[in-house]
Parts: sequence; structure tokens; C-alpha cells
Amino acid sequence: MKIICIGRNYPDHAAELGNEIPDEPVIFMKPKSALLQAHTPFYYPEFTNELHYECELVLRVCKNGKYIQERHASNYYNGITVGIDFTARDIQDECKKKGLPWEKAKAFDNSAAVGKFVDITPDMNKKNINFSFNKNSEPVQQGNSGKMIFSFDSIIAHISNYFSLNIGDLIFTGTPAGVGECVVGDELEAFLEGASLLKLEVK
Repeated sequence: MKIICIGRNYPDHAAELGNEIPDEPVIFMKPKSALLQAHTPFYYPEFTNELHYECELVLRVCKNGKYIQERHASNYYNGITVGIDFTARDIQDECKKKGLPWEKAKAFDNSAAVGKFVDITPDMNKKNINFSFNKNSEPVQQGNSGKMIFSFDSIIAHISNYFSLNIGDLIFTGTPAGVGECVVGDELEAFLEGASLLKLEVK
């Protein structure tokens, strides 16, 4: 199992970080060890002083594939949920300034929290999926899949040109505007169409 992430997939988020709108999906990856296991506490990493949350829609890959055509891409994922891409923003900014890779800011242990998956049904409009994120019961992020620069199917097709997709892989599809800092004691909760699928406390 691997975790594939798409960066800068919402124009408003790219703008809030001062990044350009990409011409193609921006791909980075997290190792299996980045997945926060169910019922496992999330602890604030000791190496950062600026931990950010980024709420995203997450797809579950259900079929092995390579060089997938966009028109067939929907056959390769069958579940969706909300997740948190935790980011050590201070570490990331430092790496960017030096022109270095920033995996240690994004791919550290337990940096990928994933909620309960919902099966994708034929009647689900994948271009109009609402999700939201609360910090300490206050709304801080709201997103809709229709506002993504690159759709689910185009993401799948693009990724598969470079990496084989395997059953059980997870794809984080990007975060909307509203990312921000979280600290010890914060309660974080993510919703898909109003249903709470992920809740955790920063310890």
C-alpha cells in the first residue's frame, strides 16, 4: 500500500500559499508508515513548531492498473472519505528555500489520517461532493470536488503514467483554502456531505 498525494489542486489554496496554478497534477508521496492507524492517538511531532492541517477527499484504489485512460479511470477506485494531510509547515518552508525535497515535512510517521470510507455508487455525482473540516467545533475549511483543478479521473490517469496503482492504495486529492495551524489539545473533525467520518485530538 502506498499513499499518493496531489498538491495545489484547488485554486484558492494555491493562492493562499502564494503558489502558481499548476499545468498538471503535482504529485508527492507518503510511505505506508505515514498512515495513522485506527484507534491510534495522534501526537504532535517533536521536530516542528508549526504543524498545519490540510483536509482532503481521499480515494481508495480497488484495481491494479498502469497507463489508465481517463475514460476508464472510474473503474479503479470504489471508495471515498475525508483525510488530513498533516504538514510541518516550518520544515517545508525551510526545504523550499533551499530547493530541497520536503518529504520530511509531509511524509513523517502518522502524517496521514483517514476517515471511514464510503462506497462510491453509480448515482453519486463525483463532481459535486461537499466536505468540510472543523477545529475545536469551529468550521475552518469547506470544499467541493467540482472546484478541483484536476478531477478524480484525470488524477488517476496522470498518476498511472508514472506509478502503477495497486489495490489498497490511497490517493489524497488536494486541499481547499483554509489550512492552518493546530496545537496540542485541538480537536479536529472532518465531514463528508455533513457526515462525520474522522475525528481526532492532537496530543
